[in-house]
Amino acid sequence: MPALADEALLGWAVYETDKTYEALIADTKAAVKANGLIVVTQAGPTKAAAARGITIPGNRVIGVFNNDYAVRVLETSTDAMIEAPIRFYITENEDGTATLSYKTPSFVFAPYAEQGGVALTDIAAELDAKFQSIAESARE
Repeated sequence: MPALADEALLGWAVYETDKTYEALIADTKAAVKANGLIVVTQAGPTKAAAARGITIPGNRVIGVFNNDYAVRVLETSTDAMIEAPIRFYITENEDGTATLSYKTPSFVFAPYAEQGGVALTDIAAELDAKFQSIAESARE
């Protein structure tokens, strides 16, 4: 189970790990694939900062989705697709370990629930289960 996020991080799931930053990135990508989703985007300031001579802790955002979910979301709410891909956030801790966090898909899609109805809520619940599975696999 993820740690409970504080009130400032309502809707987030946070998984502390004993893994290094690089290992958690690799394991998250592998878990994404194993759960039938695709890494759509990746971004982070760490390498660009290093190129400028600035050292900051590892920081990577990995956007995840697939075409099946995209089509299904669009059938319920065109507006909700602005939220895709849904992102995992990997941060390096001072002790050399890394943390995997994400906003739950049900939280991300909640503003569109009235427009998307039960179908969108069901999609978000499916994605909640997939994201939890990805996080738990990546943390192992």
